[in-house]
Amino acid sequence: MIQDTFLYISVLIALAALIVWVEKSTTSKFFKYVPGIVLLYLTAALLRTFGVFGENEAMSDANSNLRDILLPAMIVLMLLNCDLRKLSKLGGKMLLGYATAAISIVAGFTVVYTIFSNWYAPDTWQAFGALSGSWTGGSANMVAIQGILDVPENIFGYALIMDTVNYSVWVMFLFWLVPFAPKINKWTGARTDHLEQIQVDLEEDNTNKSVGFREMMVMLGFGLLVSAVGARLGEALPEIGTVINATTWTITIAAVLGLVLATTRFSKMAGSMDIANVMLYIIIALIASNADFSQLFQAPIYIISGFLILFIHLVVMVLLGKLFKLDLFTLGIASLANIGGMASAPMLAGYYNRALIPVGVIMALLGSFLGTYIGLLVSQILSMI
Repeated sequence: MIQDTFLYISVLIALAALIVWVEKSTTSKFFKYVPGIVLLYLTAALLRTFGVFGENEAMSDANSNLRDILLPAMIVLMLLNCDLRKLSKLGGKMLLGYATAAISIVAGFTVVYTIFSNWYAPDTWQAFGALSGSWTGGSANMVAIQGILDVPENIFGYALIMDTVNYSVWVMFLFWLVPFAPKINKWTGARTDHLEQIQVDLEEDNTNKSVGFREMMVMLGFGLLVSAVGARLGEALPEIGTVINATTWTITIAAVLGLVLATTRFSKMAGSMDIANVMLYIIIALIASNADFSQLFQAPIYIISGFLILFIHLVVMVLLGKLFKLDLFTLGIASLANIGGMASAPMLAGYYNRALIPVGVIMALLGSFLGTYIGLLVSQILSMI
């Protein structure tokens, strides 16, 4: 069992490097169906599940601190070549997707709780209300609702297990779907001309850009500096309610700075995407290493309930996509802006295309604002069942 913090982080980074090397070197069709980033997620989660990674406060703090450092840096680097004008066509469809995703999650909690209410421990409606706040906003919303409703710790623990296991599987599922986007978009009848044009523009922008030692050092130093300064500014700025906190400010600062610099000559320098991709894989490995699948057997009725809620959400989103001819990107980001929040939605957007990261950020912010209120609404509905 690995208990040493440095060894733990090193193993995760080495694992990410190995998977990237194999994926880029092989001609096997395996990675067509299981992208490297999904394999990384699954492998890191299994290492935690089977006890290869221990669990102590130092390792947990190192994981959290490193993610807090890398996420703003990754976002600002990925946004350097982003042109907001290319995102104008996504507005209406994305809002429709977000609203439907939120409604489907509320419906999922209501239906599942109604069916299994006799199987749950007393006061489970409070825990589900807190969890629905997380799944329509983020962890901050969940904690806020826990404080408002004074959810008992033992019942709140079930919600935390669901938030870990069910959420982890859902994120992995959405990343796994990305290579199948063309087939799914064809089935829904979605037109993706705007997304394809963004890809063409980006490829043209990066033509003949050579990435050398100078470019990598500049981008690495710049990204980490933005993260550090953004974190200090975020801590100094006032918290607004339970949603706008230091982390929200830090990510927002990084996103705005990236968009501003995208209009300058600095954005023409190569290397930003290469360094950002390195950070993306490390962040994914860090997140996955907290996913302990052995918890599936600790509270089976709650885990089953979580998957049923997500299944209802999936069915509604598929029907929405077919009815309104929405593409997989729109559906996936709308879903993860609710269930994943700020930590996941921008990463999924960046996995599709770095120019689309602002969509993930904006949608996640919308979820952060509304998650607490939606969670309280779910609590009220469940309390009457």
